[in-house]
Amino acid sequence: MKNPIHNIEIPLGLNMALAQNLDALNLFASMTYAQQQMIIDKTHSISSKQEMQAFVKSFPDFM
Repeated sequence: MKNPIHNIEIPLGLNMALAQNLDALNLFASMTYAQQQMIIDKTHSISSKQEMQAFVKSFPDFM
């Protein structure tokens, strides 16, 4: 999925986790391009659905 604001590719696992957590989705959408890219870069080391959901839940820690 591309973010229409920053035109950034969002990995599928992150996209699915964001779809299940609207607060995290809204927070991600309000981030700058650099913040979003930092989040996306961190997802490359995540290997399970549960890890991704926990990571998305931790988004307020990045703000």
